[in-house]
Amino acid sequence: NPNWMALDPLCFDCRYIDRVFIWSGNADLLLAIIKSVEDGFNVSFDTQRARVRVIIMVEDSPLYISSLLPLLYKEIVTQTQAVMEESLNEEHRFFRMRARPKILMATTYEEALTLYRQYRPYLLGVISDVRFPREGRIDPDAGYRLLKTIKAESPDLPLLNFSSEESNRKRALKIPAVFLDKNSPVLHEEIHLFFQEHLGFGDFVFRLPDGSEVARAANLRQLETVLPDVPEASIHYHGLRNHFSGWLMARSEILLAYRLRPVKVTDFASTTLLKDYLVTCLTERRRGRQRGVVTDFDPAHFDPDADFVKFGNGSMGGKARGLAFMASRLKALADTRPGIQIGVPQTFVISTEAFDAFINENGLRDIASCEKDDDHIVRVFQEGHLPAFLQEAIDLFLTHADYPLAVRSSSLLEDAQHQPFTGLYATYLLPNCHPDNNVRRRQFEWAVKRVYASTFQAKVRRYARSTGYRLEQEKMAVMIQRLTGREHEGFFCPDISGQAFSFNFYPVAPMKAEDGIALVAAGLGAPDDDKIRALRFCPCHPQKLPQFSTVDDILQNAQRHFMALDLQSARRRVDSQVTAGLEKLDIDDWPEHPLIKAISSTFVPAENRIRDSAPMRNGYPVVTFAPILKHNTFPLAALITDLLESGHQGMGGPVEIEFAVQLPRSGNEDAVFHLLQIRPMPQFEQQAGEALTDRAKAEALCFSNLALGNGRHANIADIVLVDPERFDPARTVDIAAEIGRLNADLGNAGRRFILIGPGRWGSSDHWLGIPVTWNDISQVAAIVEAGHPKIQADPSQGSHFFQNLTSLGIVYLTLQKPAHGHLRWDWFNRQPDLARTTFLRHIRLAAPLNIQVDGRTSEAVVQEPSESAAGPP
Repeated sequence: NPNWMALDPLCFDCRYIDRVFIWSGNADLLLAIIKSVEDGFNVSFDTQRARVRVIIMVEDSPLYISSLLPLLYKEIVTQTQAVMEESLNEEHRFFRMRARPKILMATTYEEALTLYRQYRPYLLGVISDVRFPREGRIDPDAGYRLLKTIKAESPDLPLLNFSSEESNRKRALKIPAVFLDKNSPVLHEEIHLFFQEHLGFGDFVFRLPDGSEVARAANLRQLETVLPDVPEASIHYHGLRNHFSGWLMARSEILLAYRLRPVKVTDFASTTLLKDYLVTCLTERRRGRQRGVVTDFDPAHFDPDADFVKFGNGSMGGKARGLAFMASRLKALADTRPGIQIGVPQTFVISTEAFDAFINENGLRDIASCEKDDDHIVRVFQEGHLPAFLQEAIDLFLTHADYPLAVRSSSLLEDAQHQPFTGLYATYLLPNCHPDNNVRRRQFEWAVKRVYASTFQAKVRRYARSTGYRLEQEKMAVMIQRLTGREHEGFFCPDISGQAFSFNFYPVAPMKAEDGIALVAAGLGAPDDDKIRALRFCPCHPQKLPQFSTVDDILQNAQRHFMALDLQSARRRVDSQVTAGLEKLDIDDWPEHPLIKAISSTFVPAENRIRDSAPMRNGYPVVTFAPILKHNTFPLAALITDLLESGHQGMGGPVEIEFAVQLPRSGNEDAVFHLLQIRPMPQFEQQAGEALTDRAKAEALCFSNLALGNGRHANIADIVLVDPERFDPARTVDIAAEIGRLNADLGNAGRRFILIGPGRWGSSDHWLGIPVTWNDISQVAAIVEAGHPKIQADPSQGSHFFQNLTSLGIVYLTLQKPAHGHLRWDWFNRQPDLARTTFLRHIRLAAPLNIQVDGRTSEAVVQEPSESAAGPP
């Protein structure tokens, strides 16, 4: 009915009708009505909790409301989607859309003024007609009065004056406000321009006071990049008008906008200082919003400073998925540790989508059933070509990434909760420092292909068959991480690298199993022949170091070499294979290296003493980590404790982590703690085993409630025991020699054994136990420390040989006192000897013993072969 168009809204009884709309066949009106109702419901909560922006529209005509409202909502959605192009990921885009500006409608002067007062802190702009009710009657100046009042109180707020009468343009400009003619044939385009130029949805256009354009920026990174070169006059012009905060508001950068809004140009001694302040704020915000967020790779908006970037729509794999999960949790931890950058290193993940494309494009779909050797598989993969879209992404990434990299596997099954494919795939370290970009790209592609090829290598095929998995189920993502550390005299490494575990199966009092355990080493870790010297400590008791009991222990067990990337040689190498980039460095040759100074003590031979100080001229550096663990120059133990606890909570069980630390070189520099990897401790409940029953303890050949270790050992058929009848405390040195000879024979035969004897094994005091060295017992699988009337020694609790015990998973049972358990000597006495020496008996059983240790309770049993034969291996 055409008469509806002329109806005055005051003629409706508002007790029954909220708002009147005119249907003209435009389906967008229905969506606009729904959004308008939703905005009315949500605006109070969203502004208070999320500071969502608000636009007030003042119009009393149902005809114009029905025409303009769909137009405004469509423009808001379009502009918000345009701004979302620079969003980090799908979740971020979703939240940005949820945070779009709300539109609140008013039909009277009083209603509009009430909304303005209520939502003034959150206003993005006001759009108003000229003629509408005021004080109960139509006032032809109501819109002019309203906008003039708002301009006086909020001079920076963008205002738009609608009118069907062109004569109102001059009055609008006096306010001043933007004027639009409702009857304009290009009204939609004019509204679009108002949103872009005045509400901040378009590019930030830098202008001089005369209006001439000098620069523009489409997103935060561009604004940050352009700002330093913008003339100071333009910065001053926009700063006076709060244009920076308004533009940020439209992009839902609300916290930064609120930070900048109260800042005045007059707060700075010069415009240069203002410019520097703006750049700093933008940098902090850009990096801050990326912390803990997985950013989708977008060539048009690629930010090389992003913490975690995912390329492709496939899976990130187990390793990357766990790290991404923890990255979000580390933000809270980082806020509690000023002066330490806590997070993950810059990470670029190539999803399994690229792996699938590589397999398909190179005709390798049947490779899973291939029984060729590893060399053949590697050669086939190296001859293949990476998908074009991946090559383009790699080129862009390497354009910005001019630092050493770690190329890691991240397969679907690698960090699974049960039967994970952990430790089956390799990591390749790339110096990534050659001056020729083509060389760097070839080396990068070589490493990616090697990781892809490792998916089908022989040991993976064997493991897949043993677990029941089909190798076709496995897919490989690749995780590229920036190496933590810095270069020193041509070699690159972090100061500290390490691992930590939520659960410790070798606790030494006062440690508890649930306190966890950490292993740390200098540089990129100890070389393979020195790994046993990585320092173990409990994060809850960092000063309790059983392997460092005496000066001799420290000298024997301390790390002697560390690994570093040789960048000098890498800058000259042009071949694609980069596996030879790691160098083994002798710690004694680098006493002045900053990392050695930061984590070492000094051995002074003249005093036979180790001093907790940096290496001195009259001494030698010894890697004890005393400055950190004893004097807390860096809170490593506390950080590990917090991280293990957070990981345990997040993953619902015990976890293991890898990390790297870079210590500051000067007082104004932050330390860096990077989490490199986190995963559940695989099959923890199965690993820990079933709790030992009372019957099993009572019937066992040997039971100890003071045991170190965990799990089952069912392949030990050789027993070497010190005959208690022939034992002589004065001859313990001779006993140690006999054990060494037997150990050598068993080593030649490839057999391990259980060792049983009185007193403290490895004791430096030969009156308290048998002073064997590690070479004397290198084939041992389990040690029983038994009591004897001729020796009065307290339980060692495994402090001797602690490094070797924990590194090699050796079981250690203490039975010094009756309260510790029992040993059925009668059973051992009945067994025939394979060999007998002056003090030893060597027994070989027809079937292996069953050794079971419950690491949670520190209880262990050694069971007869007949019992173990029927049980699981």
